[in-house]
Amino acid sequence: MRDPEVNVPVYIVTGFLESGKTRFINEMLGDEGFSEGERTLILMCEEGEDEYDAKLVQSSNSVIAAVESVQQMEDGILNELDAKYEPERIIIEYNATWMFQALYNAPKPEMWDLAQVVTLVDASTFDLYLKNMQKIMSDGLREADLVVFNRCNDETPKGLYRRRTLALNNTCRIYFENNDGSMDDGVSDEDLPYDMSANPIVIEDDQFGVWYIDAMENPGRYDGKTLLLHGKAFFPKGSPKKCFVFGRYAMTCCAEDIRGIGFVCKWDGPMPAKEAWISVTAKAEKAYSQIHGRDAIILVAQNVCAADPMKQELVYFN
Repeated sequence: MRDPEVNVPVYIVTGFLESGKTRFINEMLGDEGFSEGERTLILMCEEGEDEYDAKLVQSSNSVIAAVESVQQMEDGILNELDAKYEPERIIIEYNATWMFQALYNAPKPEMWDLAQVVTLVDASTFDLYLKNMQKIMSDGLREADLVVFNRCNDETPKGLYRRRTLALNNTCRIYFENNDGSMDDGVSDEDLPYDMSANPIVIEDDQFGVWYIDAMENPGRYDGKTLLLHGKAFFPKGSPKKCFVFGRYAMTCCAEDIRGIGFVCKWDGPMPAKEAWISVTAKAEKAYSQIHGRDAIILVAQNVCAADPMKQELVYFN
């Protein structure tokens, strides 16, 4: 009998049909570093072409149960399956088209504790799905702790796919699985469109999105560098004195998903007007950013002056 005082970790593996969810879960079960014989309940929310390895399921002390619809979840099947099997660990092969809110809202045992969300993406269809099924594709990427692009080849634009993913979720880890079985993080594939050796480094209007994502991922790359940028001044509630947030509005996936992006900027001079277009020359410092909840960069402005509005109001991550 399981200990009622111990939380049950829940691992969610999601992605579109044939994105490799079943294969990924088979690999999880076979990983000695992951599986230590805990009684595992695998909730299968859709049936793909791949099948679970029956011997592996048995040897890993696992059992598979089907969840066939959102309605079943709403009707309490998660509580029923927990009472029936008393699992010590849950793995959910989640149907991406059901949306995460349906799973979060479904009644479930209080001891279930979300441990990790893994989103699998077929790189060969990523552009198509992001264009035609933006809401569904974005849902899985936003919730993910780990995103794995599989079926990658030499033509896969890894840098572009990283930027599009990080625009939706700048805290997730991203890996690319190549057709030869190798894995990489895609960072070496990125070719920054501005001169990092320049002083100052000039970030043009259409480079703002690339710069923002790279500065979030690699703040050390900009530490001590002087930048020349054009954007807006924002004053979120609780902003420290002599500080504002320098940034832009960005379209992260679609017209309905526009939000502000930027970094804290320290400035001893007269503060610009709220959301005024400005030109900023600033030295970047790697530091903990309260607005991001992680290490990023802080801009220490050397000069702030009025600027003409950008021809393109929104930032894109292409």
